[in-house]
Amino acid sequence: MASSVGFAHPTSSLIINKKDKCLSVVPSTSQLSIYKCKKPISNNISMAMATRQSERKPATTGSMKSPMTMTEKLLAKGAEKAEVKAGDNVWVNVDVFMTNDISGPGSIGIFQKEFGENAKVWDREKVVVIPDHYIFTSDERANRNVDILREFSLDQNIKYFYDITDLSNFKANPDYKGVCHIALAQEGHCRPGEILLGTDSHTCTAGAFGQFATGIGNTEAGFVLGTGALLLKVPQTLRFVMDGEMPDYLLAKDLILQIIGEISVAGATYKSMEFVGTMIESLNMEERMTLCNMVIEAGGKNGVVAADSTTFKYLEDKTSLPYEPVYSDALASFHSEFRFDISKLEPLVAKPHSPDNRALARECKDIKIDRVYIGSCTGGKTQDFLAAAKLFLASGKKVKVPTFLVPATQKVWVDIYTLIVPGSGGKTCSQIFEEAGCDTPASPSCAACMGGPKDTYARMNEAQVCVSTTNRNFPGRMGHKEGQIYLASPYTATASALTGYITDPREFLH
Repeated sequence: MASSVGFAHPTSSLIINKKDKCLSVVPSTSQLSIYKCKKPISNNISMAMATRQSERKPATTGSMKSPMTMTEKLLAKGAEKAEVKAGDNVWVNVDVFMTNDISGPGSIGIFQKEFGENAKVWDREKVVVIPDHYIFTSDERANRNVDILREFSLDQNIKYFYDITDLSNFKANPDYKGVCHIALAQEGHCRPGEILLGTDSHTCTAGAFGQFATGIGNTEAGFVLGTGALLLKVPQTLRFVMDGEMPDYLLAKDLILQIIGEISVAGATYKSMEFVGTMIESLNMEERMTLCNMVIEAGGKNGVVAADSTTFKYLEDKTSLPYEPVYSDALASFHSEFRFDISKLEPLVAKPHSPDNRALARECKDIKIDRVYIGSCTGGKTQDFLAAAKLFLASGKKVKVPTFLVPATQKVWVDIYTLIVPGSGGKTCSQIFEEAGCDTPASPSCAACMGGPKDTYARMNEAQVCVSTTNRNFPGRMGHKEGQIYLASPYTATASALTGYITDPREFLH
């Protein structure tokens, strides 16, 4: 069993048991609690290569021969099998399929080529179409991508198409949501015990809800559109046990940067990353989403957090559909286990040009920056902006570099302008941001996270140094190929905006 490790320095070694299938971990009481559904789940799903429709039944767990991890149980349930094991190839039924304007047109093209121009998707109510990446631009090709999504969704009568037609005023588009991974959660498409596939690598964000969620390619997506099923290999599971009290200067972004720094960007290649421990149980849903969002940056197939009372509370006003959570068995076998004492962790950054190029924020205090970017599926949620506002409020200072704010969704944008920041005397995030000299919060979208057309808001069109709450810092990721991107939490990004240098947020929070 791996020992508990503290982190006085990011290069400290971590003892890992790499022997396959040797670990037995007893989950906490909350992980063993079962959410009682009002009725059994049953859906009619077209099975791949089959001519008839079969009723979707809950997985039978009482007769299983071997203990299973949460991911194994999720895939067993999706495959309608009593059990599966790591390495098995199984056909799974898809509960939700999501696509966006980047890969949607390609997926649609493959679907129509293989199934026919007049073919219908397997279930119009299980396909979610969310334009979000290259939206507020005059680029004709980017605009055409959204047109293709619209034409297809209208033709197929897709129930959940979050359209945008007026690019000059996003508020004039009531159906438009924003970044797909956050919109999926806010609109109730993320439910424990389900299979969610999407044509975007950060689809793994939804694993925070105790479901199997992963990104797939256009060819796979075309097949899913036609059949509602996909052949998947069951991954081995890495378990990350995170205990200790969370310091008030840390956020989930620091935790995932620590993990990626330990295991590298290839450390979880085609493996599931399961997050457990007392600290995980204390996180709100948006922070759990941040953790699962970046498992792909470690090569992970999916990330999962067990559903609990926090999950159920979040979902109360978002979905009326029944769901059946699953949990890792007490004697489940894991590929490896990593233990962390979170109370000893310090604020981190990932230096250019890789998410695993980890360093302590205080070690980078001499690095001058040109700009700060707070946004994306990783760092553009309501809790991320509340954290930024909290630090701005504590400092009482103005930013020294351009600071760009991009809410992930329309709902986040509304929160920025309406939620009162605790201890502010009645001020909203937007008021605090304005007083600090930040740019006015932009229209919700992915914006500059993935570069985009030249006129994309906050795109790096010059070789500048940026501290960003996004998820990737490869050359050219936010635009200019010679740009330098330092990944950080909203706390660290905000502190850096106030000094013009990479700054440990403890300078303002304590």
